[in-house]
Amino acid sequence: MHAHDGSRTVLSMRLLLLRHGQTPSNVEGILDAAYPGPGLTTLGHAQARAVPAALAHEDIAAIHVSRLLRTHETAAPLAASRGLSPRLTEGIEEIRAGIHQGRQDAEAVDAYQDNHHRWSAGELEGGLPGGETGREFWDRWTRALRHIADQHAEDATVVVISHGAAIRVFASVAGGLGAASLSERPLYNTGLVTLVGGPAAGWRVEDWISSPVGGDHLLGGTAHDVTADDEADAKV
Repeated sequence: MHAHDGSRTVLSMRLLLLRHGQTPSNVEGILDAAYPGPGLTTLGHAQARAVPAALAHEDIAAIHVSRLLRTHETAAPLAASRGLSPRLTEGIEEIRAGIHQGRQDAEAVDAYQDNHHRWSAGELEGGLPGGETGREFWDRWTRALRHIADQHAEDATVVVISHGAAIRVFASVAGGLGAASLSERPLYNTGLVTLVGGPAAGWRVEDWISSPVGGDHLLGGTAHDVTADDEADAKV
């Protein structure tokens, strides 16, 4: 993408932040940020298979994935269709759940979601016990996106397959959207947030597609998908 700054043309990278396909933990409302994590459900694989057609109009330079299995399985159909090998990138993992890892009760879910809102409001110094502070989360994502940007042309379009809460919070903070954006902008499995800019200039939100890019028929049950939607309920 090209933008104009007076007489100077500024090149802008586009990062397509794609949330992974559905996992059993999403269905059950389990807070699960641990490695290697679960693979995709049958619906999750269908969501992943729909991604190549949905992004057919994009000139994709590369696909980056996190360490967690679900991002690799989501990337596979797109990578095969483009003849690309997904690049494992440290730092774009989900927000760590700390002492709430593996839980699905209301107390844990409320604590996890409240933490997102504080970070999105700019309160980055705190965090969950046993997890990470907002500053640590911001710094690891910023480093990871800088590492990604350094590998590609300044105006490249790059797919980054990551995780619901992490994408929502980073995009909200980077784009200056504020904490209210988390309630207003869910991100269901294979939803897509597009960032434009670069490490030096910063990132702005160009687009936010809450539903699966392959269509609403792939949405499935989201009642307990607590990292996608702050209106989702705890399972127990």
